[in-house]
Amino acid sequence: MIGPSDGMAMLSGLKVVDQTSVVFGPYCTQILGDFGAEVVKVEPPTGDGFRHAGRPAKTPGMGPQHIALNRNKKSLALDLKDDDAKATLRGLLADADIYVHNVRGAAIERLGFGYEAVKAINPAIIYVHCVGFGSNGPYAGLQAYDDVIQALTGTTNLLGRVDGDPRPRYLPSLIADKVAGLHAAYATMAAIVHRLRTGEGQFVEVPMFEAFANFMLKEHLAGLTFDPPVGDACYARQVDPHRQPFPTKDGWVSIVPYRPGHAQQVIAALGDPAFAADERFATLEGAMAQLPLLYARIGELTADKNSADVVAIMHSINMPAMPVRDVGEVPADPHLQGAGFFFRTEHPTEGTVLQMREPSRFSAWDGGEPAPAPTIGQHNAEFSR
Repeated sequence: MIGPSDGMAMLSGLKVVDQTSVVFGPYCTQILGDFGAEVVKVEPPTGDGFRHAGRPAKTPGMGPQHIALNRNKKSLALDLKDDDAKATLRGLLADADIYVHNVRGAAIERLGFGYEAVKAINPAIIYVHCVGFGSNGPYAGLQAYDDVIQALTGTTNLLGRVDGDPRPRYLPSLIADKVAGLHAAYATMAAIVHRLRTGEGQFVEVPMFEAFANFMLKEHLAGLTFDPPVGDACYARQVDPHRQPFPTKDGWVSIVPYRPGHAQQVIAALGDPAFAADERFATLEGAMAQLPLLYARIGELTADKNSADVVAIMHSINMPAMPVRDVGEVPADPHLQGAGFFFRTEHPTEGTVLQMREPSRFSAWDGGEPAPAPTIGQHNAEFSR
């Protein structure tokens, strides 16, 4: 038995057959691969369509999103309309620990790789089906993409609650896909623990709609939590139009005066103790009622100072504050640089690429450098019959 402090990755020894595409499934299996599982990415001869997403790649099919989502994987290109290709996949599944796919139910049954068929090959397999909608609801079997899930979960209406613009808008992130991928990863690991305890494989269904609704409504179910409701949906603090970054002479800063009295403390530290001591803010109720006025005064005081100076003042009074950055500036962040979060590797076909480390840290294992994202069918010879 492998000991707990052997320095090996936690999922070393597990074999994953990954027949997923785009983001939801590949993010799940990328996490499994980062934690040491052997991941074989089964894709069509033209490759996972998301290989071609984003900016033009140096090599066709090796786009930046593919490089981010498919490191630590081997690529096996199979045309599953072909009987020999199906036989190859069946051979892989026979000694796999985990099978993850996002093929719709009817289609995977037609291919011959539904749960019962795969279980007949390998009774102990953990079979993870990444779906748009749970099979126990009326949307079962429908296609789902990130935009659709953002719309259905009320996410597209959140910005309108803040700024008064009634147009629904997508958050500019594949947030539903990524959240669902995280749910799939931890559901898979829970099934691994179950198998270690019982020896039993199982079918695991991870629906994107339900996963993202669960994620978004943790705070935003709000007054609807109670029956009958005691108020509206949404955590009021999150949709407060006044709770926004504050302007500075050279940019913007985020300041979080979260606890009672914090806003007055911020205002005093920024140079207006008289305003902070105004009797209108003397009670908690009064301060809460006057939050827009307090936030407005903070913005007036930060506007004539540089961001670095505002952040330094806030840190001197132990107030959470950081500068606002453009997403393109994040790789230069001094904390992420100091923590070694970003690192460069040499990809066999793409040259130098910037990558991000698995963010969790473990005393018994150092993640090390990941294997590069594969080209289409790069490992076919390894799995040829």
